[in-house]
Amino acid sequence: MNNLPHSTVFQVFEFRRYTIKPGKREQFARYFESYFPEAFQQLGALAVGEFFERDPDGFTWIRAFRSIEDRAIINGAFYYGPVWKEHKATLNELMLDSDNVLLLAPLHPQDGIAVLPAVDPVTEASGAQGIVVAQIFSVVPGRMAALAEQASSAFAQYRHAGACEAAVLATLDVPNNFPQLPVRTDGPYLVWIGVIKDEASFKSKLSSLMTESGHALAGTGLVRGEPETTTMTPAPRSRLRWVASPHTSGGGE
Repeated sequence: MNNLPHSTVFQVFEFRRYTIKPGKREQFARYFESYFPEAFQQLGALAVGEFFERDPDGFTWIRAFRSIEDRAIINGAFYYGPVWKEHKATLNELMLDSDNVLLLAPLHPQDGIAVLPAVDPVTEASGAQGIVVAQIFSVVPGRMAALAEQASSAFAQYRHAGACEAAVLATLDVPNNFPQLPVRTDGPYLVWIGVIKDEASFKSKLSSLMTESGHALAGTGLVRGEPETTTMTPAPRSRLRWVASPHTSGGGE
């Protein structure tokens, strides 16, 4: 898989990292994937992907909106609507924390984010495959453009090492227009997201390369501390995954 189909339809993202009660993550994921992706899609948003972090209690997902105005409208429709009303007690009972959320936008709007078709239950009966990696940089205020320029060569090396770039996202510096759902205010952040074929491919090149690049970028004075690299396995129905021959982008374009 050399390239991913990127969409410019969606310009606002919630990078949501949940802490699930010990031993309950598989149960949470099954509920989540059974009820919510289509519910958001029908409202005009999209669950871009959902993932199991290496932390056994970590569950991450990415939600996409066309605009910041759509974020408020769609979140309101969902969280005050019948699907969430029916299932919220079950899901909330399984979570310890859901407030670790970054509100993001594409670093370059014309690049967008990778949007793949839904997992095919017939041809992909074993579920989503691959490894999804996010590298999160805590940026010195006012230095986003400088860091992005410095990091571009590192990101190119990641692609050369076999990773398919899904997105380069930056903190969206706007008021939280749906305050019922907190978002982090300790930014700015730059987030690189990529997909690689399997664990062996990740360990053979990409892992050490990301560590080395992270150290180098931390020494530029443009970031606050070492970047965080989060390695994740796609949940069974995650759109963002490794596929041999990605075709047209999904999500209602």
